[in-house]
Amino acid sequence: MAAPHPAPSGEPLRIGAKLRATRRAQGLTIDQLAEATALTKGFISRVERDETSPSVASLVTLCQVLSLPVGALFDDAVQRVVPLADAPLINMGGSGAVERLLTPRAESRVQLLRSTLQPGASGGAQLYTINCDVESVHVLRGRVTLRFASESVELAEGDTLTFSGRDPHTWVNPSDGESEIMWTIVPAAWSGSA
Repeated sequence: MAAPHPAPSGEPLRIGAKLRATRRAQGLTIDQLAEATALTKGFISRVERDETSPSVASLVTLCQVLSLPVGALFDDAVQRVVPLADAPLINMGGSGAVERLLTPRAESRVQLLRSTLQPGASGGAQLYTINCDVESVHVLRGRVTLRFASESVELAEGDTLTFSGRDPHTWVNPSDGESEIMWTIVPAAWSGSA
C-alpha cells in the first residue's frame, strides 16, 4: 500500500513578522525599504502584517535588500546552543578587545557579545552610538568605565548598566588586569566579522 500524499496546510504562511523584525534590526524604515526594492510602502506594510502574500520575485527582492536568506523566513523557531569556543570573533571597532558573538548571526531580536578586555582596552576616544533600543553591559570579571557625553559610570564585577545604544558613549578598561564583560543589544545590531 502506497503512503498517502501529504496535504497542504490550511494555515496561511506567516512571514511578515520575520521581515519586519529584520528590517527594524537594520534600522530601516518602510520608506527606505520601499525605495531600495522599488516596491510600494503600502505593499510592504501589508506583507509585514501578513495581509498579502508577495510573489516569489518580490520576496526574493525583499530578502536580498535585507541580506536575509529566503529560507530563513520558513524555518521554524529553533533553539541553538553556541559554545563559547565556537562563537565567531567579531570586531565592534574597539581596541585591545577580543569579542565573540554568542547569538546566531540570523537572530535579529537580541544580540549577546562577550568581550575580553586587555588593560587599557577601549571603544575609542570618540563617543559612538549603536542602532538599538537597549544596550546593557554586565561585568563578569574586572572593571569597565562607560563614558557618556555628560558623565562616566564605573562598573565593577557583578555590576550591570542598561541604557539606549543611541546615547553617544564609549568604554575603557581602567584596570591593570584583564576584564570580561557581556553586552546585550536589543534589537540586534549589525556586527561585522573579524
